[in-house]
Amino acid sequence: MSRILGLDVSTKTIGIAIFEDSGENGKLQLLTHITPKIKPKPSDNIELLIKKVQVFESEFLEKYSDIDISRVFIEEPLLRSNNVNTVATLLRFNGMICRSVYEVLNIVPEFISSYDARKFAFPDLMSIRMFKKSGEKYSEKEIAKKNPVLFGGLPYDIDKKVVIHQKVSELEPQVIWMYDKHNKLTKENYDMTDAYACVLGGMRKCGDWS
Repeated sequence: MSRILGLDVSTKTIGIAIFEDSGENGKLQLLTHITPKIKPKPSDNIELLIKKVQVFESEFLEKYSDIDISRVFIEEPLLRSNNVNTVATLLRFNGMICRSVYEVLNIVPEFISSYDARKFAFPDLMSIRMFKKSGEKYSEKEIAKKNPVLFGGLPYDIDKKVVIHQKVSELEPQVIWMYDKHNKLTKENYDMTDAYACVLGGMRKCGDWS
C-alpha cells in the first residue's frame, strides 16, 4: 500500500504526517515532527540551513525512504512577514527541503497553500461571514451577497491553528499530544496538524480522496 507524506516546513520545526492511501480515503500512520538543533551554531546562515536539512534527512527521510511513499505535499510558505530576511530564509529552506525530498525519495513535491489545505481537509469550516471585525453583524442584504470563506462562522480573532488542532483531535483521538510544564499545548502540535491538513486537503483537492 502506498503512502502520502505531508510536510509543514519552518526553519525551527518541520511538521510531518504520513497516511496510508487506501484508494478512496487515507488512514493516518504517523504524526510527528523534527526540530533540528545544530550545535555549535554556524555563523553563516546558509550553512545553518544546510545542516538542518541534513538532520531532517538523517532523522526522517532516510529512515522512511523504503515505505513506498508515492506523493508528497508541502505547505506553501506564508509571505506576510514585514521582515524581508525572514521571508528569504524561509523560501531558501523550503527549496532545500524540496530538493532533499526529491533526491532521497525521487518524488517531486506538490505545494499547497494553507488556505486550500484547510479548506479541502475541513470543508465544514467554510461559512458565510456574519460579523464585521468590529463585532457588528452584517445586514441581511450584505450577507446575501457574500460567499462562504474559511473560518467565516468564527470570530475574526480566533486562533486558526487551534481550530485546526481541534479538528484533527476529533478525527484522530488516538494521537498523544505534547504539553509544556504549564499544561499548554506546545507549538510543535500545530506544525503536525498543519502537515496533516496538507495531506488530507491535498488529496481531496486533487479528487483522489472523498
